Amino acid sequence: MENKLQKQMTSRHITMLALGGAIGAGLFKGSGEAIGIAGPSVLLAFLLGGLVLFIVMSGLGRLVIANENVHGLSGIIEPFLGERSADFIDWLYWSLWMINIIAEAVAAASFLQLWFPHVPAWLFVFFLAILTTFINLYSVKLFAETEYWLAFAKITVIVLLIIFGLFLIGKEIHSAGFLPTFLNMNAHGGFTPHGLKGLISSLLVVIYSYGGSELIAITVSETEDPKTAIPKAIKGVMGRIISFYIIPMLLLLIIYPWNMLAHSNVSPFVLVFEKLHIPFASDIVNFVIVLALFSSINSGVYASSRTLYFRLKDSKTITKNLAVLNRHQVPQRAVLFCTGTLYIGVILSYFLGDKLFNYLVGSLSYSVLLTWLMITFAAFVLAWKKGTKTEIFFSGLAILVLFLILIGILLSNPISVTAMTAGIYLIILLSYQKKHYHTLADHS
Repeated sequence: MENKLQKQMTSRHITMLALGGAIGAGLFKGSGEAIGIAGPSVLLAFLLGGLVLFIVMSGLGRLVIANENVHGLSGIIEPFLGERSADFIDWLYWSLWMINIIAEAVAAASFLQLWFPHVPAWLFVFFLAILTTFINLYSVKLFAETEYWLAFAKITVIVLLIIFGLFLIGKEIHSAGFLPTFLNMNAHGGFTPHGLKGLISSLLVVIYSYGGSELIAITVSETEDPKTAIPKAIKGVMGRIISFYIIPMLLLLIIYPWNMLAHSNVSPFVLVFEKLHIPFASDIVNFVIVLALFSSINSGVYASSRTLYFRLKDSKTITKNLAVLNRHQVPQRAVLFCTGTLYIGVILSYFLGDKLFNYLVGSLSYSVLLTWLMITFAAFVLAWKKGTKTEIFFSGLAILVLFLILIGILLSNPISVTAMTAGIYLIILLSYQKKHYHTLADHS
């Protein structure tokens, strides 16, 4: 049996996989929080984040085309940023998804408890862990197909929200007129009720929400004809991600006062369905939200297990045992190790409760930003070597904007979250030093 990953994923699969990674708790659970932080100006935050994401993903597509026989993010950026950066981005991305799996599982448990309030959260997380493990262990084909249909269900609800939202706005314009219908956008403190600080602070949720799009790069070793499929998927996914965030957000802010969306106990999506008196509206949306969150957990286990596999498969230490493939050519032990993180989430949710989600989002925003920065730096170096002025300009612009967003998040994030995240990064950097030292010792 050939001991390598199977190329069973197509452009159709990886397009939906990227959507699955990017459309999760950030849209369905975090949108209300983002509106509460920035008010209607959250639209500008999502637009700015979307433009930066477009430049980052375009650079990622060029990096995939420029490299031969690469795997994962480290293989894509190593020729341009070196071995240390490659090691750092792999462990950074792995830790990102480990934290994200917990965040999404906690969010999913909270939505499931709306139906079953007496069932403890840990039981739901346990069930999700078993289901995710089975799907990821069986074969990459099963994982890809499952993720495709989960993403399809999410997109269907978003499209329905857009259609219903346009209907409600059209109905309101017909009865009250154009200007009164749009008053909610500037009522209750204006378009920027919390000023520039609120806009910058909301970028924390925005960056977290868009994170997961770069997951496309992880599929390079399991994709048929990656140099054609991945750039095609990037082009297909970009417009959809931005549209699925900005258009629903715009419609919600027109239909409802922003402070009502911010303080609602249910997802803003539920409010639109209930306004149309659709039977079991809240249950339908709640079900799709749970599917969306499960989809994101599923994507997270895939991304983290593949990153772990690529990082450890050539290791000469005992950790190489985590990079063993099963008979379906799936890194079985890496998958089990990564799903095990969900049980840590059970313990954390027991002690921190509802605060855990917001705490994790703050840390995730740093990791998504750093991942995007490193991808864009590599794309900048590639453009510099090729002498392509347009690509140099846009990559440089994205780097500048990402640094400014990083400063803004540093100023708005709780010190405890920043300290915890810095500790994770320090461990990653020191682990490289240790490995590098042992490598030198082996040669001497």
